[in-house]
Amino acid sequence: MTAPPENLADRPATPGDVGAPGGVLGGDPDGRPHDLLSELLRSVRLSGERIVAHTPPPSFSIGFADRGSLHIVEAGEVLLEIDGYPHAEHLRRGDFVLLPRGDSHSISDVGGRAHAIALADGVADDVPEPARWLCGTFTIGDPQASHLLGSLPAVIILRGSGGSGGSGGSGGPALEALEGLEVARRMIVLEMQSPSQGSAVMVSRILDLIFIQIMRTWASGADAEPTWLAGAFDPQIGLALSAIHREPGHDWTVDELARASNLSRSAFAARFVARVGKPPATYLAHVRLDAATTLLRDTFLPVANVAESVGYASEAAFSRAFKNRYGTPPARWRRDVRFR
Repeated sequence: MTAPPENLADRPATPGDVGAPGGVLGGDPDGRPHDLLSELLRSVRLSGERIVAHTPPPSFSIGFADRGSLHIVEAGEVLLEIDGYPHAEHLRRGDFVLLPRGDSHSISDVGGRAHAIALADGVADDVPEPARWLCGTFTIGDPQASHLLGSLPAVIILRGSGGSGGSGGSGGPALEALEGLEVARRMIVLEMQSPSQGSAVMVSRILDLIFIQIMRTWASGADAEPTWLAGAFDPQIGLALSAIHREPGHDWTVDELARASNLSRSAFAARFVARVGKPPATYLAHVRLDAATTLLRDTFLPVANVAESVGYASEAAFSRAFKNRYGTPPARWRRDVRFR
């Protein structure tokens, strides 16, 4: 969708019909910072599913696919290989590994060959510690919002005391996060060892906590890749993202978002791309169409009213953008969703 330089997307028919943002830009009306991460995770409807303990014999390889996955290495060493990625990750005790997009991957034993050789030579002291790890899975309640997770990296690793490098660190916020994650791991283990009424819900909620903690620890780090999550943790760009998500139908301009971020227009545009990975206009278009899917699915508003609510000047412009994104016109998309 092409827009004049001063505008980010098709203008609403009348800005007053949609409403200007109220209160503080990027915050709640009472001045509190807007919790963008919580809002976006609620829109995805991410939910911890279940946890399994893996204690395979030496020389193993286990595949995982089609689910967001969490691996917590409790003992030994394993090798993580992600389909389509040439680099394998060496994981050790204490590592927390999140695959938020659900990429197909496998975990195999790095010590199996050494184990067999040591046993054959009768050198018991050289036998590597058997691998043991926990694997949790996640479900996405709203497939239309799954692109939010799809824009994240294939794998996020917080290295424990037994490892080095990766996305974790040896001190500061990463260390504090690992301490909290270790408490969560122990709570899961207790529920697995002594299940009782409510254990399934307990495990699901703890998995949710671990997922969020890993994501926000990664996003607040200096080496975070450009995504909406990294942008949300930027003290200035986060203000613009929050404003966009609070009022996607508002007639946003680059100048207005730059002022909300306390940056000049040029500095804002450059920083937005560096943190989020796409220009403000593209991001705004995605947010507007996401909001449209919610209205189409959950209300009986006519398509023209949906278009106006999310900031499009005409139903035709909205329908073109919607079809380009989802491959079908909005009216047909609504029928298909409701008949599933």
